[in-house]
Amino acid sequence: METLKYKIIKTEEQYQEYVSKLEQLLSIEPEKSVQEEIELLTLLIEKWDEEHNSFELADPIQLLRSLMVENRLKNKDLVSILGVSKGLVSDILNYKKGLSKEIIRRLAKYFSLSQEAFNRSYKLKLPINNHLRNASVMNTSKEIA
Repeated sequence: METLKYKIIKTEEQYQEYVSKLEQLLSIEPEKSVQEEIELLTLLIEKWDEEHNSFELADPIQLLRSLMVENRLKNKDLVSILGVSKGLVSDILNYKKGLSKEIIRRLAKYFSLSQEAFNRSYKLKLPINNHLRNASVMNTSKEIA
């Protein structure tokens, strides 16, 4: 009986090993013979990601920041990915502007996630309320008499 080259991922170490192997296979010009190996590794990694998804715990900006770290992206990379200005990327990452529908679509497509991962509410830090320390009132507007 032939032993399996890959098995269902059960540990973080095994997950990291498979991710590294997949990156290695994708970095070379894939031949037909390794295409099935790539597909199998992708399937196993996606299954692990679905079962160990902690994205629900993070607000969309925390999620975006962690994905940027994971994919070694910088703010300037988001400018080209999203097709927006450096200022808007900065405002988004600093909770000054929200994510538009189009930006959510582009992020979901680029990171291969569902749009729901980025389409959740979170508090913005409005400049008018910078002096407030309580996060629950940071997103309230100030009445001007």
